[in-house]
Amino acid sequence: MQDRQVEIVAGGHAVARVCGALLVVAHRGRTRLTPEEPAALALHALGEIVRDAQRFQPSGPGPLVAREATRWLMKHAERISPGVPIDFGIVSPAEQGGLAVFLHGAVTAVLAGDGGVEQLRGSDAAFTVDRVVPMPARAVGLFVDEAGGGLPALPEAPGIGSLIDGVAAAAGAILWTAADWWAADPAPGAPVAEAPVPTARVEQQPHAHAPTERDIAPVRPAATFDADPEEDPEDSTRTSVPTSMMDAVDDRPAEQPGPVAGTNPAPRPDPELQRRLEATARATALTVKVLGFKCARAHPSDPRSAFCTVCGMPVDQTQALIEVVRPPLGMLILDDGMTYMLAADAVLGRDPEHSDAAHQGLVPLKIDDVSGGMSRAHAEIRLVNWDVTVVDRGSTNGTRVRPPGYRDWIRLHPYQPMTLIHGAEIMLGNRVLRLEPAAPPPFGG
Repeated sequence: MQDRQVEIVAGGHAVARVCGALLVVAHRGRTRLTPEEPAALALHALGEIVRDAQRFQPSGPGPLVAREATRWLMKHAERISPGVPIDFGIVSPAEQGGLAVFLHGAVTAVLAGDGGVEQLRGSDAAFTVDRVVPMPARAVGLFVDEAGGGLPALPEAPGIGSLIDGVAAAAGAILWTAADWWAADPAPGAPVAEAPVPTARVEQQPHAHAPTERDIAPVRPAATFDADPEEDPEDSTRTSVPTSMMDAVDDRPAEQPGPVAGTNPAPRPDPELQRRLEATARATALTVKVLGFKCARAHPSDPRSAFCTVCGMPVDQTQALIEVVRPPLGMLILDDGMTYMLAADAVLGRDPEHSDAAHQGLVPLKIDDVSGGMSRAHAEIRLVNWDVTVVDRGSTNGTRVRPPGYRDWIRLHPYQPMTLIHGAEIMLGNRVLRLEPAAPPPFGG
């Protein structure tokens, strides 16, 4: 993406280009954007996520960007903008030439290809839009939604402006993807057109310079699953099993970040499936009420935990139990980097959408597996009070779980739920998922 022209649209929000990725953060203040504004601080933090992801996964950092952006959103955004949501969007490179689109709140991505224009709206999602899409043939626009206003129409052709790197005050930005619009390496001495309104300098604190790609960071959407039993090919022989899907959770990628590759190649993303998952997520808003505590920031939290389930802050264990709306209970991370925020019951398998569980309201998560060892509706994830449980649906080849610290896998008895703790891994066919907390304690750790 670094060889593509980025044209900015005049406005007062915060836009940045970092390591080829495009970031937009809404500035909702009534005054001019300054480095001390929440939008500027958020842009700096997200830029750091992009920079680190690019360093660890240079061939396709998009999924890692989405994962780390989700953690940042759950754990740190509240400190930057207490009580006021931060609306932002990130478009970054993904594997196999795709684009990872991550949206939260009132931000919209416009994908313009040969077959027409598609809109992805962050405001339509229950929490975030986290998609990997093929590179559109013409352009990708990333815009902040304005109150009472429609989205700017993409022009027919690029203008002369280009944001090469750094930040600008703008209403949004357009990434021109057609190869013939922009040359990656201009001829020596050739003038480079600058963005028309790059006036804002965005920093975490008022330093002497604005953040560049060396100063500025990723997450994927979560999904719930459920599946039906079905006749499958016989169990295949597994010759290798990943020992761990990722390092200890932290605010930034660890020394060896990201998921361990699965035993078969990661499949190409299915954009149509992602659209259906997002539609299901919108229909399953957080409405389940359970008994719990509230942290100092009024987040609902598991009463058995000393730290807030949402932000990671310490929780007063002496307070009385009250009824709270249950937040997501963690993230499932697939071995190709796909993540799902666990907010509702789900069904997993190679074709779970047509299962009876999906028809009953469980969120279907399709997982491709070339080993032939996965059933169409293989297993379910059930949320019971504050616990995450996994249930094998009588699959032909079974579901296996490895608790953290265990070397061997445990095969589940069909239809007998097993409670998972953070760090546990689930094997379906030759694919592996890992359960991680949404906000790992201790706070700030």
